Amino acid sequence: MRAIDAGIIVCDECHLLNRADPDDDHGECRRCGATLYPRRPNSIVRTWALLLTATILYVPANLLPIMTVNFLGNGAPSTIMGGVLELIHAEMVPVALVVFVASILVPTFKLVGIALLLYSVQRRLPMSPRQRILMYRFIEWIGRWSMLDIFVIAILVALVNFGNLASIEANLGAAAFASVVVLTMIAAVTFDPRLIWDNTETDDENA
Repeated sequence: MRAIDAGIIVCDECHLLNRADPDDDHGECRRCGATLYPRRPNSIVRTWALLLTATILYVPANLLPIMTVNFLGNGAPSTIMGGVLELIHAEMVPVALVVFVASILVPTFKLVGIALLLYSVQRRLPMSPRQRILMYRFIEWIGRWSMLDIFVIAILVALVNFGNLASIEANLGAAAFASVVVLTMIAAVTFDPRLIWDNTETDDENA
């Protein structure tokens, strides 16, 4: 049985469980006073909008240079994949693997994973709710690690600034990549995981 079937609504602000008022569709939380909703309003629409925007920005994030390393007056811009290849050529395979996973695999998995969750909820696909909630929790947990590249670039830009001798500059690819990470993190927040359990019975019947 779902909490909503038992007349219980969780507050999105303070997460307190409240008894639903049968005479009021949108009551107030008895602790913080926030408006109560059985499900987040327009959760699917908002998540799709954020996801599509992130997908569009994902293209320039990978095609545009993410940073330029200048050494003795010479420097060439580098994309994310270009940086991974340079690390491999420099025999720094473990570092290259970390950058590849954090900057390419994780964002791709998040985009595909959130899209799959939305599609499965909308189309009521015969997919186990437990599998979907585990996927959602993993996406929510792993999202922060996508900022690894941005943190590294920010630190390098601040520390490596020796004029013509050596300097590092952030490029447009870094801004696009940071936007992708932030948008996917917000998309994971706007998606209401309670929607996963709304078709639990259907999933169990089709299993």
